[in-house]
Amino acid sequence: MEAETHAVPLTEMAFVILVAIALGLGLMRLKQPPLVGFILAGVVLGPTGFGLIGNSDSVTALAEMGVLMLLFFIGMELSLRAFVMSLRPAVLVALGQLAVALAIGFTIAWTGGARLSEGLIFGFIVGLSSTVVAMKMLDDMDELRGEAGRIAIAVLIAQDIAVVPMLIIVSALGGSETGFVSVAAKVALAVGFLAWLLWWLGRRGKLRAPFAEQIGGNVEILALGAMGACFGAAAFTGVLGLSPAYGAFVAGIIVGNSTLRARIIPVIEPIQSVLVVVFFLSIGLLFDLSYIWNNFWMVSGAALVVIAAKTLLNVFLLRMTGHGRNTALIGGLSMAQIGEFSFVLAAAGLSAGALGQDSYRLAIAVTAISLLVSPAWMSVMHRIDEVAAKGFSSYRQALSEAYADEIENVGEGLWWVRARYRAGRMTLRKWRARRALEKAAKAAASRAEQVAEDAVPASAQSEPAEPPSQKAG
Repeated sequence: MEAETHAVPLTEMAFVILVAIALGLGLMRLKQPPLVGFILAGVVLGPTGFGLIGNSDSVTALAEMGVLMLLFFIGMELSLRAFVMSLRPAVLVALGQLAVALAIGFTIAWTGGARLSEGLIFGFIVGLSSTVVAMKMLDDMDELRGEAGRIAIAVLIAQDIAVVPMLIIVSALGGSETGFVSVAAKVALAVGFLAWLLWWLGRRGKLRAPFAEQIGGNVEILALGAMGACFGAAAFTGVLGLSPAYGAFVAGIIVGNSTLRARIIPVIEPIQSVLVVVFFLSIGLLFDLSYIWNNFWMVSGAALVVIAAKTLLNVFLLRMTGHGRNTALIGGLSMAQIGEFSFVLAAAGLSAGALGQDSYRLAIAVTAISLLVSPAWMSVMHRIDEVAAKGFSSYRQALSEAYADEIENVGEGLWWVRARYRAGRMTLRKWRARRALEKAAKAAASRAEQVAEDAVPASAQSEPAEPPSQKAG
């Protein structure tokens, strides 16, 4: 009986994995990040889809572990030298993004009659971009190692660092310590220690890990040690009243600047990838399809407005910090979406009571849609910009030129269809002409027979008279 009890969950889990792989491969075939497929798998199999998987405690726990591992890995991958070189423009761009996002959030809260705390959380959510999606899009365009990739990654790292004080603020909004002094003290402590750590690690060489020679070749100990450092530091900062994500990020920075970094990264990366996939699957589970359907125009309109506004803002800020037109465009488009950590902020705001249920569902829906359409948005806008310098008089001409190859392929298909259509029409015309000729020939023959009958005398048409009898002699 026990085996039968565990058979169904294992079967469901295997099916979920297969669906996630299939959708991930499908999105890769369409030149989109596979994580979009993982989100769609969660949507399709989630509570508002086929209902195969639900928001269980195990899925939530694995998703939270995925967030911690993602921050830990970002900290490990952080290159202090490259980050310091792009520190000034990255911080300026990140601060500009956050300032405008907060203004938008407070405006939404004021016009909609929401609480000030909800406006603050809205601003935090809109101000973040997705590190995973942006890096994937830049890598697909071969721009990850270029100038646009360097500045975009620096800005994204600055945003990821800013997530830590954001989580502290959001978590404290609805708790017992809601005073401004307490929140400010926590944020100051976290930011001050992180700044000191980055400065200290930048001035010295690699940290020598204890027992490095003994454990350097042991894969199991390296994996367990890295995970222990990540989750142990997260638990420690959680006990201190700070965000667990803060501890995971700090632990990643420390491990990444140690002599074991090169050996730990290939060992821990597969574990981190699996947990991150679970995290994106859990994002799909948060989709409320009925809410999106009932508020389709509001949700889709808000998502498109956010993406367009963030694109213009990013390009403007990058241009203001001295970057070229093409660099600003590529970097701005790569950061146009709302980030994955916005889900974490929304969940923290909901659990703290600072974000209402309707506001939470709206934030989740807009964030997820922006992640889904961001790769397509970047592809379309970048290709249009590539031909904008040719001086087209209308957007229609620019679109035609940008998608000339696709239009040519479609045109070939349409030409084939048109040729088949014309051949069919020609055959139909020939058949109709032949039928018309046959009918005309029959009509002519009928008329000829009628004329011939009319030309014969009436006496000739009557029965012939009996011939006279021959009389003898």
